[in-house]
Amino acid sequence: MVEGAVLPTVSVIVVNYRGADDTVTCLRALREELDYPHESLELIVVDNGGDDAERLRAEPGIKLIESPENLGFAGGCNLGARAATGSVLAFLNNDARPHRDWARAAVRVLRAEPTVAAVASKVLDWDGERVDFVDGGLTWFGMGYKRHAGQPLSEVDPERHEAPKDVLFGTGSAMFVRASVFDELGGFDERFFMFYEDVDLGWRLNLRGWRVRYEPSSVAYHRHHASMSTVDTPDGARELYLLERNALAALYKNLSDETLARALPAALALTVRRATARGEIDPTQLEITRRGETPDDPNVAIPRTALAGVLAIDQFVELLPSLAASRATEQAARRRTDADLVPLLRKAMEPAYPLPRYLAAHDILVEAFGLEEAFGGRRKILVITGDALAERMAGPAIRAWNMADVLAGEHDVRLVTVNPVCAPPEAAFPVLQAKPRELKTHADWADVVVLQGHALEMAQGLKKDDSTKIVVCDMYDPMHLELLEQGKDSTDEQRALDLVGVTKVLNAQLDRGDFFLCASERQRHFWLGHLAALGRLTPSLYDNDPTVRSLLATVPFGLPGKPPQRTAPAIKGVTAAESDKVILWAGGVYSWFDPLTLVRAMGVLAEGHDDAKLMFLGMKHPNPEVPEMDIGARTRALSAQLGLTGEHVFFNETWVPYSERQNWLLDADCGVTTHYEHVETTFAFRTRVLDYLWAGLPIVTTDGDSFADLVRTERLGVVVPSEDPRALASALERVLYDAEYAQGCRERIAVVRERFTWDTVLAPLAEFCRDPRPAADRLPGADDLVLNDPLRPREVVRRDLSLVREYLDLGGPAELARRAAGRVRRVGGELARRRKGNRDG
Repeated sequence: MVEGAVLPTVSVIVVNYRGADDTVTCLRALREELDYPHESLELIVVDNGGDDAERLRAEPGIKLIESPENLGFAGGCNLGARAATGSVLAFLNNDARPHRDWARAAVRVLRAEPTVAAVASKVLDWDGERVDFVDGGLTWFGMGYKRHAGQPLSEVDPERHEAPKDVLFGTGSAMFVRASVFDELGGFDERFFMFYEDVDLGWRLNLRGWRVRYEPSSVAYHRHHASMSTVDTPDGARELYLLERNALAALYKNLSDETLARALPAALALTVRRATARGEIDPTQLEITRRGETPDDPNVAIPRTALAGVLAIDQFVELLPSLAASRATEQAARRRTDADLVPLLRKAMEPAYPLPRYLAAHDILVEAFGLEEAFGGRRKILVITGDALAERMAGPAIRAWNMADVLAGEHDVRLVTVNPVCAPPEAAFPVLQAKPRELKTHADWADVVVLQGHALEMAQGLKKDDSTKIVVCDMYDPMHLELLEQGKDSTDEQRALDLVGVTKVLNAQLDRGDFFLCASERQRHFWLGHLAALGRLTPSLYDNDPTVRSLLATVPFGLPGKPPQRTAPAIKGVTAAESDKVILWAGGVYSWFDPLTLVRAMGVLAEGHDDAKLMFLGMKHPNPEVPEMDIGARTRALSAQLGLTGEHVFFNETWVPYSERQNWLLDADCGVTTHYEHVETTFAFRTRVLDYLWAGLPIVTTDGDSFADLVRTERLGVVVPSEDPRALASALERVLYDAEYAQGCRERIAVVRERFTWDTVLAPLAEFCRDPRPAADRLPGADDLVLNDPLRPREVVRRDLSLVREYLDLGGPAELARRAAGRVRRVGGELARRRKGNRDG
């Protein structure tokens, strides 16, 4: 946070119970010790069913809210939140006091990190010697707990309490939440009354894609449970009852269907065992007995601490109808999986209670219901391509295939195409074909969807603004630039329409995606421009990640980690002699390439080298939807005209099966790719050139693309100017007939190719899928902290006068009126949103 920047209004909500001494102490600390501008601080006190209103009214500078009944912590905080005007809500227990930097440190995090919805303060005991909260955890049976609570601070590893980290929840005794997000979630769940309402809120925030951030420099001091004497029974039974009931409620609301089916029955059974173990009840007797009582006593006393668990289940059943509605809301809004949150649970399988009979039951239930597997589960990832998945695959299908292959090592993956699936290579994941209307079923199954090309247009449900699926868009193919070349034979009107259509397809992806992939640094610069133009590069994103790699990562085309192994002859001994020098064109022939210059260069090369042979690997694209391009016919015609066909130039009319391409590569002596100098070249990534690296072939390429930069920098071959047959012939001659130079190229290629294995290049995607999150700007309210920034009246007048002058200079009174009307609409819309939030809360 920039020093001197205007700070957002923070509304601090303190809930008072019977006896206002603690509350008065807390308020005085907020007024006198807290380092936060008073004009940006709103103090709200909720007198929660007490009789202290008269005394609290005497406290200066507070907004007092009176509740005739005790609404509990959850209800009291919500009541205060509905009266708040700040863009940040701060919750502070009335038996707590803040450190001077408590608010500034938290607001700094909220402004710097747009995906953080809540800041969990570091909470110590009143003297700052023992831990109250420095981290949270959650057991598989729904009980949240404060890790390290009660331990002397001096005995806790500093890394545990001094380093900021993401947590599942913050303690309600001292935490901050974006007001807009709190409204969106409906605040704390008032059915919890108290206990775990903060766990439930944090859980829901995380499921919706937000982060809860522990900030150690935001410190508060707390007299733990000082206010509990007003709400609990002497034996603590009411607290146990609320803990047991609320754990079940949080579990039921927030776990996915699949995990809940295992966890809930086991959690119910464990609640009963916890009750019998706590009350020392022996269920093996025909009659319920307690130690020291005779078995035939008809009036057996059951301690309330034991009954608490049974009554909790009973009340959980009563709450089920309303909880079911809440569950439907939370599950529909979730953007993250249970597996995503497992690291935040810390030790989900921890039994929590050291009672022997209880521990035995815990182990039985964990094994019987497979809970270890349920709380360490794999994510479901759908990879969609529009290309054919078959024995013969083109670049987009190969890329999608390898994405699925790498991700399948950690997750459950489906690879789906809207084109034919015909005898694809063996895979450790399902390879499926689907009609566009069937993609919804696959998308519903998935936690993360990775797509390319036109796939988003076919999966329309993913395009909706309310879609909660996490979408990764693979932008490695700038289709609109290809279309400028590909459509040259069409009419100007058709080309313009096609270009508008493809650009719209790409913009839809750039507008919707949560994470983007491109193939090179050149492409990355190109797509950053697109994203900036669409408003995706927000100040908050930039401040949090100046590299913007959390949104857009470079993932080149890759190559197999295993070296190619010959399985059959392909060129030498078939089309060419064993002693011939073979030049391989390893991909298709498209209109953005320049095979004509290459054919002319072969005519020049053949004059001095009768053994020079050029093989075009595939003339017909395996995807039936890709039309044949005129450049293929022109290339054949030129070769025939020069008398090269069948002597020095050869065309493989079909597409080589993906699993056999290595035979053609290993029969070659060099690889070649030539193209024209145009914008498509600048941002293209020639996918089949990587096969040359895989096979160790020296490369001859036209200048102008990212691979030319690589070949030149790493000295992997020769880079030539575009449309220069003699320069191209000279380059081919060097890599074919200068044995020392060619060997040097191969040695350098052997080093470089390790950087391009699929496992290596897909690392950014694999890392994202380990912890997938929606993009920051797709979370509503991420940039809301400037909405209520207070300006002093004089500053407001000065700013508004400056704006008036600016608008008059731009367009006179009409422009001023238009701008003023827009401002009124914006302010009115925000006020309406807040009123709605207050009513719904």
